[in-house]
Amino acid sequence: MNLYLPILVLGGIAAAFAVFSVAVAAVVGPSRYNRAKLEAYECGIEPIDQPVSGPHATPGQRFPVKYYLTAMLFIVFDIEIVFLYPWAVSYDALGLFALVEMGLFVLTVFVAYAYVWRRGGLSWD
Repeated sequence: MNLYLPILVLGGIAAAFAVFSVAVAAVVGPSRYNRAKLEAYECGIEPIDQPVSGPHATPGQRFPVKYYLTAMLFIVFDIEIVFLYPWAVSYDALGLFALVEMGLFVLTVFVAYAYVWRRGGLSWD
């Protein structure tokens, strides 16, 4: 248990900071809201109503697909870093097999990156 004490203390400090931040924001923040404050912020795009058609259509605005592609790219490369970090920390103890496996993993991610780049997923018009 003595080994986990610093982790528990850090978790307690993080939880206390989160609760404290929410409480201070509720007390200090504005209590009057206007129309602009209540609207959804869509990365600077002004929300407009789209025409509703079809039996199962729901009103609202459709997001451009590029937002979803960017989010998926972020997740892919974030997961790559999650796998690369522990490998880099224990590289000496893993041997040649781990080097080959990590090379294949990086090659797979690079192929995905090249595909997205070739399809124009990284260009913002």
